[in-house]
Amino acid sequence: MVNVISPPELPNNYDLVFANISKSVFDLVNYETGKNDFKPVLPEIYRPEFSVSNQNLIADLKTDSTKTDQAIAPSVRPQIAPPENLAPETSLPQSSAATVTPSSVPSMKENFQVFPVGLDLDKRNVIKSVLVRGKEDGIAAVDFEQWLIPYDAIVQALNLDVKALPDGLQEVRAPGIVTRINPKLLRNDPKLGLVFSVQDLQTLFGVPAEFDINDYTVRLLPPWLKTPAPGELSNPQEPPVETVGLPEITPPDFSITAVEQRLFANGSVSNATSYQGNLTAVGTALGGSWFIRAHQPNFKNATTWQIAEAQFLHQTDLADYILGSQIPFWFSHGTGDYWGFTTIQRQGYKPKETWLGATPDPRQRLQAAEIGRVVTGKAEPGTLVRLTQGFSDRPIAEVLVDSSGIYRFENIPVGGRFLGSNYRLLLYPQGRLTEPPEIRDLTFSTAPGQLPAGGKALIVSGGLRRKFSLDSPNLLGEFSDVRGGVAQRWGLSENLTIGIGGVYDDSFRGLGEIFYQPQNLPLTVAVSALSGDENNHWDVNADIRFDLSATAHTQFFSDRFGYNFNFDWQMFPWLGLLGGYKSRDGVFGGLEISHSGKNSFTFARATLDSRNHFRWSFLQRWGDLEFTTRGNEVGSLSQLTYNFSGKDPLDTGHSLVLNYETSNFLTQENSLASASWRYRSPARAVDGSYLWEAQLGYGIGSQGSGVIASLGTTIIPGMMLTGRYQGVSLTSDQPSFRIELVSSFDTQRGIKPDSSRRSNYFRTQGGILIQPFFDRNHNGKRDAHEAVYLHKPDLMFILNNRSLKFFDPEIQNQGALVRLFPGKYRLDLDPAGFPLDWKATTDALAVDVVAGSYTTVELPLVKSYTRTGVVTDAQGQPVAGVRVEAIQTSSGLRRLSVTNGAGVYYLEGLQQGEYIVEVNGKSALPGNLQLDASSESFQEINLQQN
Repeated sequence: MVNVISPPELPNNYDLVFANISKSVFDLVNYETGKNDFKPVLPEIYRPEFSVSNQNLIADLKTDSTKTDQAIAPSVRPQIAPPENLAPETSLPQSSAATVTPSSVPSMKENFQVFPVGLDLDKRNVIKSVLVRGKEDGIAAVDFEQWLIPYDAIVQALNLDVKALPDGLQEVRAPGIVTRINPKLLRNDPKLGLVFSVQDLQTLFGVPAEFDINDYTVRLLPPWLKTPAPGELSNPQEPPVETVGLPEITPPDFSITAVEQRLFANGSVSNATSYQGNLTAVGTALGGSWFIRAHQPNFKNATTWQIAEAQFLHQTDLADYILGSQIPFWFSHGTGDYWGFTTIQRQGYKPKETWLGATPDPRQRLQAAEIGRVVTGKAEPGTLVRLTQGFSDRPIAEVLVDSSGIYRFENIPVGGRFLGSNYRLLLYPQGRLTEPPEIRDLTFSTAPGQLPAGGKALIVSGGLRRKFSLDSPNLLGEFSDVRGGVAQRWGLSENLTIGIGGVYDDSFRGLGEIFYQPQNLPLTVAVSALSGDENNHWDVNADIRFDLSATAHTQFFSDRFGYNFNFDWQMFPWLGLLGGYKSRDGVFGGLEISHSGKNSFTFARATLDSRNHFRWSFLQRWGDLEFTTRGNEVGSLSQLTYNFSGKDPLDTGHSLVLNYETSNFLTQENSLASASWRYRSPARAVDGSYLWEAQLGYGIGSQGSGVIASLGTTIIPGMMLTGRYQGVSLTSDQPSFRIELVSSFDTQRGIKPDSSRRSNYFRTQGGILIQPFFDRNHNGKRDAHEAVYLHKPDLMFILNNRSLKFFDPEIQNQGALVRLFPGKYRLDLDPAGFPLDWKATTDALAVDVVAGSYTTVELPLVKSYTRTGVVTDAQGQPVAGVRVEAIQTSSGLRRLSVTNGAGVYYLEGLQQGEYIVEVNGKSALPGNLQLDASSESFQEINLQQN
């Protein structure tokens, strides 16, 4: 990237003096009168960061490099007036005036003068003083649209990212625009150098400007700084992500991404050792994921193995396709698995995402991830109402209440991944922000299955029932009994969603659904019903909730197993009252206590029902001591743990553990007490497992006594090994053991150990593997001897306008793996995180992610060179406002800089190779530049204009 620097202060012998700008941007230039050896102090480089976030101002990037008359993309090309001749101004030496040709200079008002003004960005001053060419009559600006403002001042003020392209054009990026311009067709003022007119700013970038004669400043008003209008929601937490025009990295068409084998061995004195296992594999095919799981009831006998699951899944925001084993979208009573084909077609909403590798459930994909809600209420006229999220005081929308006394905010997102459901209203009487506001808390909820207004979803499914026969086992089982169904949901309003359909599962049955969330009533209704089967048995699944107050809540829940009614009243912050009715147990009641102190925590919950079933749960912590107990009518477990390592959290380090458990099942009562030493390492594997875990103790119970021991480790990459031996157990006096071995391999890059053991996540997720490496031979590919550089990756990369740390990447030896849902992502590279004198060959990438695999992004880092100096004319005088270009002979790649008022140019980001150096399109002196491995990274080279 070529950065255009701001002009330093000119020497005193010039009658044109630029205002002194911030020291942090550049150093001042020292110049002695009468000396031709002009050696200014080189400027520091200002590296702004950029983020394209406004889709409304993206220009058509398709320009024809063969047509030199294109200043910008055709869709935003300005109208250039017929050129007129301009003579250099006499106040500057003839040699220092920029070379101008009649064909390159548009018309300019002859009575315009050069004078200093301030330059503001909206209401914020960015440059205290800058020279412009224009005119004012003491009251207002004259022909303001033709005023001329220096090129470099606009670049600095608008924070433009200017990048020279091989065809001679410049790609200009800002937070709200992406476009291309032809610098050869920009105006070249004899005093100001390259300039933009006020009209150019509007035409090229869509940036209006105004002149405030009272503050004597030119104020730029870029639309991407626009504040939200009254009642309009501005969501700064999820800015739009722009990938137009970026180089695109595609995922593999087919891959076997991960393979995992789990093996279980267990046995006892009276039973022979048995070996069972599960083998899983996952990968990518046809833009989706495939998944296979084989159950191994007898690991040694392959003829007993069974394909438990085999599924192809392709999910997008608009449609889902599922082929193979799956969960039916209706509640089925039948035995066996469901294998078939299901598709979901959506309009007007984005579906919920499946997290943590859970088995894909089509019913979840019928629910919207985010619902737009309306906030309305009453307040005194003149009250300023601000909407904030969570506990933040920063408003995301505001409205001044009019004479109606009603305020209203539209389309408030609820339920998104990054958006919570809690908002606050801050009401300022008479709009006085100095007065403490009235605070009104808002909490939204969505009914499961609810769609936004206008959203709809169609699901169609058909398939067979699969069973395994014990008499004649085979790999796939036996398929029979056709099943299937069709259903449609409509979001009739933001409050109401309904659905109808029909299914065939041993008999034809109708399906009806209703999801209701009224606007001003704390009621949530979700009901799904299947009509009667051949026995006239209806299946009704209901989840109905009603909040009596902020502390009292009720819930009614029913399914084919029964129904429950629950009442929960938080009487005090530390005390809650429980009650209700269960169809299986009758009436119940109880208490819940929760209290937290400086070094202690207490939680207790106990209920008693009409069948005398007492159920409890209790947790107490005092410093390094913890006591837990829980139980019901079937059994209980109590544990006292003392951590004498003083570790935080308490479950790591060395601990003394006392256990007591009981069992009361089928009239047989058993008990077991044990005391043991336990060690858990503070360090953990990627999946959260302890690197080392060991326990050794002795137990005494109703069945006898014996040693209890266990050992587990994940120290070996890609493997987890655990073993347990019990000389006695709660229900048996037979010594027994169990060994579990998990082997996980990453097979997308060969066969490598995978310590995450999260291959199941790839069923619904993909990822990006980022590999920045030192490309020492400049071949663009990572060779065996080229190391990966991942020192502080959070400083190197920005993913979808967020720090890489936000996505919780797995930092590995071969790169940083980020797990993501399918979609297109923008990966920005921040040079601040790269090693000194090394740079990436690109600034940003668009990366496609599909489920089942990760997209590998190899980022070659090449040696970067910088050349700077002063451009002079034949008399040795510095020349301001000229273009200095370095053109690589092998690739045609151009690097561009515009000299400032002191004639200083700055070319950075040069790579190894041979360059031709030009000034204003003509060969400079010297006109050639050779860069190789022995060249210095930074060097001063003065140029003479030819």
